[in-house]
Amino acid sequence: MKKKLWAPLLCTVMFTVIMAGCTGNNSDEKASSDSKQAETVTIKFHAYGTESSYNWTNTIAAFEKKYPNIHIDLVTLSEKGDTQEATKKLDLIAASGGQLDVLMFSEPAAYAQRVSLGMVAPIDEFIKEEGYEVSEEYKVDTQIDGKYYALPGKFNPWYVLLNKDHLAAAGLEVPKDWTWDEFMTYAKAMTRDGHFGTYFHGPQNGSWMEYLKLALASEADNTEFITADGKSNLDNPLFKKTLEMRLKMEKEDKSAVPYTDILSQKMHYRYQFFNQEASSILIGSWMNTELGGTEQFPLTFNVAVAPYPKNEKGDEGGYTPVTTDYMAVAANSKHKREAYTFIRWYTTEGQIVQGKNVPSWNKVSDSDFNKIIDKILSGTKNPEKVDKESLISVLTNAKSSKIIPPVSYQAEIYKVLNEEYEKMIFDKQDVDKTIAVSQQRVQEIINNSK
Repeated sequence: MKKKLWAPLLCTVMFTVIMAGCTGNNSDEKASSDSKQAETVTIKFHAYGTESSYNWTNTIAAFEKKYPNIHIDLVTLSEKGDTQEATKKLDLIAASGGQLDVLMFSEPAAYAQRVSLGMVAPIDEFIKEEGYEVSEEYKVDTQIDGKYYALPGKFNPWYVLLNKDHLAAAGLEVPKDWTWDEFMTYAKAMTRDGHFGTYFHGPQNGSWMEYLKLALASEADNTEFITADGKSNLDNPLFKKTLEMRLKMEKEDKSAVPYTDILSQKMHYRYQFFNQEASSILIGSWMNTELGGTEQFPLTFNVAVAPYPKNEKGDEGGYTPVTTDYMAVAANSKHKREAYTFIRWYTTEGQIVQGKNVPSWNKVSDSDFNKIIDKILSGTKNPEKVDKESLISVLTNAKSSKIIPPVSYQAEIYKVLNEEYEKMIFDKQDVDKTIAVSQQRVQEIINNSK
């Protein structure tokens, strides 16, 4: 009985807190922002990132040295860097009315959902005061419904990791600009001597769905299974193209690790690549810190990096799935200006001070960028085996597509698409039927959500 009473109570508390944040007195905000510069303001920074991953101590110290009137009280939401644990704790703090000033989200879904709940404040007025264009300053688009609620921190685009030794054996060069057709050609050519040309780590149990929108993700916009206006995007020919690629590479070219093996043997992309079971993997650049090998996965061959493939030769290219840290200001913060000052500093020069990730900030100098890459690679066992030139080229030219805010029923859609993909890859239905049934089932989910 207590459990049944608690659920609606928590929802009521969260709603009250969120609405209070949304309808806060603007004069209070102005009073806070107009306070004397000599007065020290303490803002709470709720983050999921750990000290080892984010170098918080030195980073925050550098900020406080530049802005002595703003003190940062860091609250680490997960000691192990678990983003789901961190998000749950953040929601509980919001529901209980705890002080929130700077919020850090690790994925667009978490970011967009908290924006829709009213937990995050728009920062357009501060951006306008500074007089810059976010699209020119940063590589990642954080805009939702025409407003900015966050600035991007790190820049983790997806790319293709290549076994450079396997490339040489197949008589191939490291591609600097290529299409999905060429990617398939490369994978087929490298499938030899007992290893596969590539490995796809998903979809799996409704996750790793990036591997079901390969061709979609190469575009500047409309890259999701649901469009920005909430309609199904499964009739997009690029969704069909992805299914056809996956089917051809596994069944006809036999260049991709079989899906049945991935599931039955519980394979992992790190093992497949570093043990040279697969010559290439499509993966996010969080792998930068492991490219030169680690204790668990030593590197015994040379590695190169290629850009995320594009659909047609004439396409602009560079578009790829991107993960970042969405640095936001809490809607109920009494120190919005100071909170914004921190996220603006952190997402620009703070990224250089931190020295742990590639920044989304476009104004990082070539010298600083090289230093960051050198520092990242120096933490690996054999950085000399990494083709640094190819890595820098890919990271420099990559860019994110326009954000399409996730829908509340996204997990249901992922589950359906995963199920229908498995029917196709297990030879129970062809591509056209896979698309038709997927469209029908997804449309039912959309209709039921209204």
